[in-house]
Amino acid sequence: MPQLRWQTCLFITCNAVLLSMLLLDGPVGAGQVPPVIRRLGRILTDFGTSGWIIIVSAFLFFEGLAALRIVKSLRTRIQALQMCWIGAYLLISIALSGILANILKRAIGRARPQHFDDYGIFSFSPFSGHAAFESFPSGHATTIGAFFAALSLLFPRYRVVFLACALWLGMTRVMVSAHYPSDVIAGLALGSWFSLMIAIVFSRYGILFRVADGWPVPKRMLRA
Repeated sequence: MPQLRWQTCLFITCNAVLLSMLLLDGPVGAGQVPPVIRRLGRILTDFGTSGWIIIVSAFLFFEGLAALRIVKSLRTRIQALQMCWIGAYLLISIALSGILANILKRAIGRARPQHFDDYGIFSFSPFSGHAAFESFPSGHATTIGAFFAALSLLFPRYRVVFLACALWLGMTRVMVSAHYPSDVIAGLALGSWFSLMIAIVFSRYGILFRVADGWPVPKRMLRA
């Protein structure tokens, strides 16, 4: 059952990327994004940068470590340890998925939408060294996917809200003409898969997650 679940998710992901590339990328590249949509995208898109998320994750990690040295009671020490592991989980998922996305986008070398008239949607220049050919997958979308997938695994009660946030923030990269829809879908999927894989590793050691039906589910978490 777990094997069927991840195989099904992978199959859907690959088809979503291919269909969006064939059906959506061309119209987006050929058309002009309305100014109001572009302005909305510019307002929201910076929330997908990895810098602030990494800083917050590192803060949680080191704050938890510091608290472990100070607090006395067993309850507060457990809470501090949970905070530390949450920070570590977010930091590992976001940082490593971002590194992988940057390696892939340089190796694939897809031209960005700004160059649609010159190159179309199927132009690839691997390892060109130019940002204009680093469109697939979206690094912003990878960060967003990793972050909100991690939150969904940690707090499954709010996973629908996290999914909506991921889609909105990811698609801001299309709104500002920085990426094609398929770039964003691939980035969201890459980040999400990475957070899931890290959660599975953590669950094997009983950290933050436990295994239920072959799938990582959260252990008792730190209360807000």
